[in-house]
Amino acid sequence: MLKLGVQTQNAVSDKNPAEGFKMISDAGFSCVDFSLHGYLLNKDIYQGKINDFFDKSIDELEDYFKPHKLAAQSNNITIHQMHMPYPMYVPAGKHSINEYLRSNVAMKSMQLCKYLDCRYIVIHGFKMESQLGSEVEEWNYTESFLETILPFAKENNITICVENLYSTIGGHLIEGPCCKVNRIAERIDRINDKYQADVLGFCLDTGHANLVGLDFETFINALGSRLKVLHIHDNDGVRDLHQIPFTFARTRENTCSTDWNGFIRGLQDIHYDGVLNFETGPVLKSFPAELKPNALKFIAEIGKYFASNLI
Repeated sequence: MLKLGVQTQNAVSDKNPAEGFKMISDAGFSCVDFSLHGYLLNKDIYQGKINDFFDKSIDELEDYFKPHKLAAQSNNITIHQMHMPYPMYVPAGKHSINEYLRSNVAMKSMQLCKYLDCRYIVIHGFKMESQLGSEVEEWNYTESFLETILPFAKENNITICVENLYSTIGGHLIEGPCCKVNRIAERIDRINDKYQADVLGFCLDTGHANLVGLDFETFINALGSRLKVLHIHDNDGVRDLHQIPFTFARTRENTCSTDWNGFIRGLQDIHYDGVLNFETGPVLKSFPAELKPNALKFIAEIGKYFASNLI
């Protein structure tokens, strides 16, 4: 059966990481998605409020996360993937902030990925199409950023994964970066050919896909082996809620908001053999602390259901 993963967000605390990793392990997960983006929040980045967490030297950061690394190991948990803080570029932001994100936060995130023995790190492409007038030009900005960290990825056997995003115009949701699957497939192949290594891959985010109406089966089939990691979560088709799969309906007849059958078929079609990873950290804030273990176990049961249909 495929391995199951879940976010560390709202499950693992800095004060007592061993407790959180044990709770995750007891729930039935053997992998985690390390929530590095929780240390520099996106809402603060957009507002120009950059904290000093990444001012620490890499040695200081490694010391900070050493208890997490040891706690994961002692609970037989693999830190399979992690999420770099985002955005890495603010179109209307100060040059000093964007330079700090590029030259400091990005590289230290990569170094932490290496330190935590993590194979995959997920980034957000730059949301700039409305400013530049072209998805191609938007990607060029993202690729220019990627070129600053791709050599490190190759040297340390790390795969950077871009994910499908959404954007908003006038209060309406539209496709964001990396939603043109044939284009992103070509770009991944071109960059990997250049580096002669799997330095770039794809993270499918089911919640983002549901918001903009991507066809799961078609999208996954077009990705094929380029699909390396998953962000599995649910929403109502209107807001990016990061909730438990199967918990939203579009009709009174309780038809699922998200096409989970298409998701399963797509993974079957490409013989997906990666981790079934749930990006459901926000869910845990909805439950009293006493019910967090039960919530995690329920998410793991859904993972087992998905896995049983992919054998």
